[in-house]
Amino acid sequence: MAESNPQRRTGEAFARRLAVFYAALFITLGVQLPFLPVWLAAKGLDAQAIGVVLALPMVVRVFAIPTATRAADRRDALRAVIVVAAAAGFAGYGALAFADGFITILIVFALASAAYTPVMLLVDAYALRGLAQWGRAYGPVRLWGSAAFIVASFGAGYLLDLIAARDLVWLIVAAQGLVAIAACTLAPLRPAAAQARALAASGKDLLRNPAFVAVIAAASLIQASHAVYYGFSTIDWQRQGLNGGAIGALWALGVLAEIVLFAVSARLPAAVTPTMLLLLGAAGGALRWGAMAVGPPVALLPLLQCLHALSFGATHLGAIAFVARAAPAGLGATAQGYLAIALGIAMAVAMGLSGVLYGRYGALAYGAMALAACGGGVCVFIARGRTADGKS
Repeated sequence: MAESNPQRRTGEAFARRLAVFYAALFITLGVQLPFLPVWLAAKGLDAQAIGVVLALPMVVRVFAIPTATRAADRRDALRAVIVVAAAAGFAGYGALAFADGFITILIVFALASAAYTPVMLLVDAYALRGLAQWGRAYGPVRLWGSAAFIVASFGAGYLLDLIAARDLVWLIVAAQGLVAIAACTLAPLRPAAAQARALAASGKDLLRNPAFVAVIAAASLIQASHAVYYGFSTIDWQRQGLNGGAIGALWALGVLAEIVLFAVSARLPAAVTPTMLLLLGAAGGALRWGAMAVGPPVALLPLLQCLHALSFGATHLGAIAFVARAAPAGLGATAQGYLAIALGIAMAVAMGLSGVLYGRYGALAYGAMALAACGGGVCVFIARGRTADGKS
């Protein structure tokens, strides 16, 4: 008992530091999403140029993520790469504050994004490995990121009316600074065995695993099915007569539902396997977007928003858990990197299509999102058929 108490306290300390890092990371997202486009407009960029700049991280991540994950796995240095990437991201956004002109902003933002975009997947890989070492669950720690995002989003909306548009970038820089500081507080992981590190060179073997590929495809389709929601739900709800407060509450409700799932995820029965979570995510997405496509009454919107716990939350939990189980020892970051790249590409394509579909068909565009979620469900069944027990 005397040994178990210090070990438990060490595990709790690890989880607390990780929760703080997730909170800092999502504060950054909650600040950057509303502020960066406004700052870019204040710097004189038109809508087309802003769109190019905002799309840049999706392109950069295809090249930045493999570099970061390869370094993390081959050198067994997840924490070190997170610290370096977070610090480089802070420096990059600090440089962005002084950039002027479209080309200069594009170049500096590309460099900042190259440093920063791998951080999310790296910390997920770090969390899954570290929490497993201490026998703790991922969801109750990750929920602090979602909670911080809600707080940051509401705070950002308030500050937009108080700070000059050209000065908003400094809030983004400050938020990035919080991430860099929090990264330095992360506890070191126990070193991987030498034979595990030696396996890190064989990352491409993962892509020869049919179940792994099917799960990545499933998660990408289900998460990409949120494209119309992310891009046009606010516009659609405004057309229905909802005011800003009601729209903000609906967005917050979706994230709160996600938080509840993360909080109880450690107590889910063993029958709720990663692929079962993905199936729940696909079903939740198909139901949610199918209902949105037919123009539901306003009174039904809160219930549909609660399905975010499935369409996003269950999909996220199921995907990262399956990938973590499927990855050989020493390839955790590489495996999560493949998932992140696939998600980014799918979302980029879906966002482009959603604009065309919504512009032509309005809310009926959600029907295509329901089909994407169903396609993800089909991929899950394929994955279940390819796993050893069919239930992973």
